[in-house]
Amino acid sequence: MRSNRLRLTVLAALVVTLPLAACQGSSGTPHESASSTVRSVRPTSQPDPAPISHPATAAPSSPTPPSASSPAASPAPPTVTTAPPAFTTTAIPLPSVIAAEAGKDVVRLPADQHVVALTFDAGANADAIPKILATLQAENVPGTFFLTGAWVKAFPVQARQIGALYPVGNHSSTHPYFTKLSSAAVAAQVIDAQTAITAAAGHNPQPLFRFPFGDRDTRTRQLVNSLGYVSILWTVDTLGWEGTSGGQTTSTVVHRVLAKLEPGEIVLMHVGSNPADHSTLDGDSLKKVIEAVKAAGYGFVTVPQGLGLP
Repeated sequence: MRSNRLRLTVLAALVVTLPLAACQGSSGTPHESASSTVRSVRPTSQPDPAPISHPATAAPSSPTPPSASSPAASPAPPTVTTAPPAFTTTAIPLPSVIAAEAGKDVVRLPADQHVVALTFDAGANADAIPKILATLQAENVPGTFFLTGAWVKAFPVQARQIGALYPVGNHSSTHPYFTKLSSAAVAAQVIDAQTAITAAAGHNPQPLFRFPFGDRDTRTRQLVNSLGYVSILWTVDTLGWEGTSGGQTTSTVVHRVLAKLEPGEIVLMHVGSNPADHSTLDGDSLKKVIEAVKAAGYGFVTVPQGLGLP
């Protein structure tokens, strides 16, 4: 009997203890600690930021600050929020333009609007032509090219490419110092070049003439005017032709253009490479020049457009 009573007492104790253990297993502190651990590694309730996409051809309207995990970026140049107004001018007959500019050098286009003319001299080689033409077309920016007769004979394909896209000017036949030539020799330089350029580029370079080295005087200027040309010089020479061996860089090219920036600025660049170091700084910096000029609120015109020629 005593052993039977002992068995009943043990069974009763088990009946009471098992439900209590089950309740602790479903709501006790161990499970609460586990759920707390999971919450600490889950993402916050805020939604993930949507990816930002910037068009390849458009610059942001304001600089975007770098994130904490990325290196600091250089400050972006100031930009304008509106495009410069379209260039407008009244067409002026060619004889009137020549008469108005006779005896003068055009160092800045007679325009009050915020426009710049990019000009390119071709007299040595054509090493930068592919990059220059590709950049002008990609940026939808015009240029004006001053070609020598010798250059178009040496590079007829490039001359034809240029003539099919942009206005051309006369840069003499063989690029001599004009003030050292007789009047007959000056005339021959201009006329021979005109014939060669017209044949190679596909149209007449009149009335645009650029003196080689900028070397001119009253006599040579009058001779050029009498042959139907206007003397086109420049507002700024980028000095890209000096090359890296001359201490120039793409940054100095851009800086020089911006330092002289004004309505009607005429920029002098070159299509050839430096003969010593073979650098093509004008071609290499052209995209940056265009971007910087646009950011300053300027547009681009050809020299004929700036002169009001139809």
